[in-house]
Amino acid sequence: MSAPPGADPRPGSQSSLRSANQQRVLETVRRHGGLTQAQISRRTALAPSTVSNIVHELIGAGLLVMEADHAGRRGQRITFRGSAGHVLGVDVGHRHATVAVADLNQRILAQRRHDLPEGHRFDEDLRLVDHVLQRLLEEIGVPRSGVLAGGLTVPAPVDLEGRVISAGAILPAWSGIDVRAEASALLGLPVVVENDADAGALGEHTWGAGRGTRHMAYLKLGHGVGSGLVLDGRLYRGATGSAGEIGHSTVDERGRLCRCGNRGCLETFVSSDEVVRLLAGTHGPDLTVADVVDAALAGDVGCARVIGDTGRTLGVTVANLCNTLNPELVVVGGELARSGELLLGPLREIVGRYGVRGAVRELRIEPARLGLQAHVAGAVIVALQHAELPVGPPRD
Repeated sequence: MSAPPGADPRPGSQSSLRSANQQRVLETVRRHGGLTQAQISRRTALAPSTVSNIVHELIGAGLLVMEADHAGRRGQRITFRGSAGHVLGVDVGHRHATVAVADLNQRILAQRRHDLPEGHRFDEDLRLVDHVLQRLLEEIGVPRSGVLAGGLTVPAPVDLEGRVISAGAILPAWSGIDVRAEASALLGLPVVVENDADAGALGEHTWGAGRGTRHMAYLKLGHGVGSGLVLDGRLYRGATGSAGEIGHSTVDERGRLCRCGNRGCLETFVSSDEVVRLLAGTHGPDLTVADVVDAALAGDVGCARVIGDTGRTLGVTVANLCNTLNPELVVVGGELARSGELLLGPLREIVGRYGVRGAVRELRIEPARLGLQAHVAGAVIVALQHAELPVGPPRD
C-alpha cells in the first residue's frame, strides 16, 4: 500500500505517522467490511477524532464512502467506493475454472465457470482466465488498469510464499512452474496462489458458516479431498504450507494406489471419483456426483447408501483431526455436501464415536453456506490481502 505523494518517509515524522494510520484504517475496513467510525476506532486503537479525520481524507481521495447502516444500528458504515479498485478471483479445479471480479468490499460483480478437459495445462488455463477476465471487465465497465491484484486457488499444496505447488503428483501439469510469477506476467497484475481448501476456509470463515468462530476446519470433498484450518481466527498453513492435507491420511495401507504415490489414502475412499465408481455398475458409466446427490435426495437407496458410507469413512479421519486440534466447527464443502444429512448424519455419528469427549462434546458439523462459491470467494479475499491500494491526494 503506497504512501500519499509528498509524504515524508522518515520514521516518526508526522506525515509518516499519518500514512501509517491511513493504512491501519484501510486495512481494518478491508478485513472486516463496512464498519462505523466508532468500530474502526476500537479495532485500530486510534482516537475517534483521528479516525474521523482519516476517514474524511480517504473519502476525499475517492477510496471510501459513508453510507447509512441498513441494520438499524446507530452511525454510518464506512465502505470502499465502488470505483476505488477491483480484484480478480480464480478457482482452478481438476475439471473446472471459475473466474470472478469483485470490488474492494468483497462483492463479486461478475463471474464465469468453465469446464476443463482432463489433463489441462497451466498455459492453456491462464489463457482462458485472461480471456474470461477481459470479457467480465467489459461486461461491468471496468478498465483493466482498475484490477489491483488477483488470487488463484488450486487443488494442491502451495508454498508459504503463495508461489509454487509443492506436490507435483497432485497437479502434474502445473508442476515445476513459478505459478505466481508466470500468472502475474501473463495477466499483467500481481497474483498470489493459494490452496483451494485454504481458500474455502477463508471464504466460509469470512462470509459463510464460520462467521464469528475462532477455531474451525473446512473440508473440501471433490475430485480431491483436503481441509483448510482456521486457528485462533487466522488461516493456519503449517511450516511449509501443507497443513490440512487430510485426503492423504492413510486409511488402509493395503488399499488402492493414490495419485500421491501412497496406498489406501482417504481420498481413494471418499473422493467424487470413488463415489461415482462405486455406482457406475448399477447407475451407468456417465453418472456424475451431481446425479448421485440428486438421486439420493429423491430416495434412491443405492446412492444414499454410498453417500452415507462416505460420511462414515470420512468420520474417522475427522475425529482424529478434532482430537488433535479441537475446533468448535467443521464445515463440509464440495459437491457431496449438497446431500445434507445423508452425508452429515453418518459423519457426526462416527465423529461422536471416535472423538475424545472433551474435543467433540460441543463440536458443530455443518454444510458450507457458500457451497461451491466458497473457493472463489476465498480467492477474492486472498487477492484483497495482497492488493496495494492507491492512496492519493484528495479529489476536487
